[in-house]
Amino acid sequence: MSIDSVLFLCVANSARSQMAEALARRRFGDAVRVQSAGSAPTRVNPYALRALAEVGIDASGQHSKSVDTIDPDGVDLVITLCAEEECPVFLGRAERRSWAMPDPDRKDEALTDEERLAHFRTARDAIAARIEALAAELGLGEPAG
Repeated sequence: MSIDSVLFLCVANSARSQMAEALARRRFGDAVRVQSAGSAPTRVNPYALRALAEVGIDASGQHSKSVDTIDPDGVDLVITLCAEEECPVFLGRAERRSWAMPDPDRKDEALTDEERLAHFRTARDAIAARIEALAAELGLGEPAG
């Protein structure tokens, strides 16, 4: 398989897709163009930023983007990370995959900061493992950087 561009999609483009974007950029380097977007973008979740910082990634410059701003002709692979919510539709010729996982924010649960951050760590690590598997599938070899 050969891809030049991957797009990670979620609804708010605040946590899972943002972490996927940051982790994939670090892993793929310049070999693959990496983007993320959502159907109802909000803001990057501070817990996502904290979970990424714990593994040495500064994603503070990232921002939530609308899927409507992405050129479908420039995307080879679309990966959705939505589970319980309806994922955005992305038109175009791109291959589609689902990496469905629960929203780590758990907005409806009364959690301590540490409990909430633990859910973000779990999502981060699950996404990182899938990105590593994708890198192997793409024949990218050792991590970039």
